Amino acid sequence: MAFDVASFRREFPSLRSGIAHFDNPGGTQTPAVVGEAIARTITGPLSQRGAGTLSQRNAEAVVAGFRSTIADLLGADPRGVVHGRSATALTYDFSRTLARTWTAGDEIVLCELDHDSNVRPWIQAAERAGVTVKWLRLVPSTGELDLASLSEIGPRTRLVALTAASNLLGTRPPVATVAARAHEVGALVYVDAVHHAAHAAPDITAMGADLVVCSPYKFFGPHCGALVADPALLETLQPDKLLPSTNAVPERFELGTLPYELLAGATAAVDFIASWSPVEGNRRERIVASAAEIADHELRLRTRIEEGLASLGDGLTLHSRAADRTSTLFLTLRDHDPAAAYAFLAERDVLVPAGTFYAVETFRALGLPVDSGLRIGLAAYTDDSDVDRLLAGLGDFLR
Repeated sequence: MAFDVASFRREFPSLRSGIAHFDNPGGTQTPAVVGEAIARTITGPLSQRGAGTLSQRNAEAVVAGFRSTIADLLGADPRGVVHGRSATALTYDFSRTLARTWTAGDEIVLCELDHDSNVRPWIQAAERAGVTVKWLRLVPSTGELDLASLSEIGPRTRLVALTAASNLLGTRPPVATVAARAHEVGALVYVDAVHHAAHAAPDITAMGADLVVCSPYKFFGPHCGALVADPALLETLQPDKLLPSTNAVPERFELGTLPYELLAGATAAVDFIASWSPVEGNRRERIVASAAEIADHELRLRTRIEEGLASLGDGLTLHSRAADRTSTLFLTLRDHDPAAAYAFLAERDVLVPAGTFYAVETFRALGLPVDSGLRIGLAAYTDDSDVDRLLAGLGDFLR
């Protein structure tokens, strides 16, 4: 049965604007049920104090619900789910904590496919610790990870950080292969699943990752971040914290009072995804089934766009070429300013952003100036009429 995109779209009040959103990798639109969960939680009785009171029970239930839901999304243990203000903030926090275990002469390995949030925190931590930074390389002609660069992982490697999907090209590198190599030398593997989780149901075990981070606002939720890891690993890490705050895991990594309304919104977003499952089962099984159906829908539309771009002639170059990738496309224009293309399309209520997309290392590896192209990003609510408007608008602009 084909994915019912018309019914899906009706759940998003913002889509009544008529805007065709291809800016989804930067953050998706939000369904009504998520906004309602946020409003219901923030206006209900909440308290961190008062043992046994309704307000405290509500707060505890929201936190437990968030941990359980994110664990189901990522195939993890709820006891290892950490909330953060964003994926960037979580990565900075954990980079500082992990760097305490590094010594001069150690090495870390980063990836040219990554968003800068999984690059700069590690580089800065390495500089402070006197640690060498090495790289997993990108093959510009294919958009694939260069597996020969796995040789950079060696006996002094303490951490390998890489993305599960490039937010610029959509490339999904073979994370499990990289992780297996890293574990052979005793290194930890930190995976940025922010873009990947918007198009699939990640599995921390299948990836072989030690720590995985994601952002609910990339999959219909509110602006916050979440990290998952084995609770036993988290027990070995001691972050900076206030003296009176608990030292229990995972709470020791969460600074200050939690934003209960955002936790409730994130839970509602994942439950919303699960609710579109074509099969019965537990929540994890329904998330996986729903994600697969949505992925098929996105792939059909991505194929339409690729065919349409090819018909527009040689005035553009599509750089998203990897065999395994999400429904995100990056292209450059031969004789046109991408910012002008963005403005032209925006006047038609078609949002196709130009910018850095925080993919600094990927631009460098491609040999392109940063901020030199357009990114087309699909979401589950993208439909054929959106694609029609995109291709027509690009055709008019290039003419």
